[in-house]
Amino acid sequence: MGVSGPVATQPKPEQVFSLRQRILLAVLSRLAALSVALIGATLRFTVLAEEGAAPAPFPAHGIYCFWHQCTFSAGWYFRNYNPCILISRSFDGELIARTLGLLGFRSVRGSSSRGAVGGLLALRQEVARGGLGIFTADGPRGPRHQAKLGPVKLAQRTGLPIGCFHLQPERAWRFNSWDQFLVPKPWSRVAVSWARPIPAPELGASPGQLEASRQALDAALERARLQAASWLAAGGASGGWSESTHG
Repeated sequence: MGVSGPVATQPKPEQVFSLRQRILLAVLSRLAALSVALIGATLRFTVLAEEGAAPAPFPAHGIYCFWHQCTFSAGWYFRNYNPCILISRSFDGELIARTLGLLGFRSVRGSSSRGAVGGLLALRQEVARGGLGIFTADGPRGPRHQAKLGPVKLAQRTGLPIGCFHLQPERAWRFNSWDQFLVPKPWSRVAVSWARPIPAPELGASPGQLEASRQALDAALERARLQAASWLAAGGASGGWSESTHG
C-alpha cells in the first residue's frame, strides 16, 4: 500500500509541529491507515450512477469532489488510482495527509483559509500532467455539505468538468464532529454514488457565475448522497447497478 512516486507537495515553511505533535502524527497516521485497511478489506462496494453520469475510469484524470464525511471509505476505494488531494496545513490536515499517503494518495497543501492560491496552483499542475485531483468539497472545517469555490476555480483554469461522487456505508459509526464523519462497520456494503459532472465555468466568468457553479456542485453532491441513501434504504433491491469489490 505504498505511495506511487514522489509526494506532490509544496514547501510548508510556516508549518511547525511540537515534538509531542510529531510523535502523535507518526503513531496515529499508521494506526489510522491500518484501521482503514483492515475495515476496507471487508467492504463490498456497489456503484450507482444517475442518468448522464459515469464513474471515474481507471486510471482516472481530472477533477473530482466528495463530502468530507466519507473520507474513510474514499481513502480505501480510490487508493489504487494514484490520486492527489488538497489538504489543509493544520495538524488535522497533516494527520489526514500522512494517513492517506500510506494508502497511496499524494497531497498538496492549502485550504479556503490558508495557502489557497498555492494549493490550487499545485493541484492544477498535477491535473495538467494527466493526474487525478480530488477535493473534499466542504473541508476542512465546513459548513457540512456546502462546497467551497476551490474546485470551481480549478475547473475554470483547466477547462475540465468536476466529477461528483459520494460513498455511503450501509452501517457506520458516525462521529459527533462538524462533518458527521462516517467510519463504515466491517462487512458493510458501501454505495459509491455518482452524479452528473459539473461543466467548467468560462475563463471570463463573473463572481455570480462562479457562485452558480458552486451551487450546482452542492446540488450534484447532494444528489449523489441522497441516491446512495435511497438505494440502501430500499435494501439495494433496485436494478441496473453493479456489485463491486473494487480496490
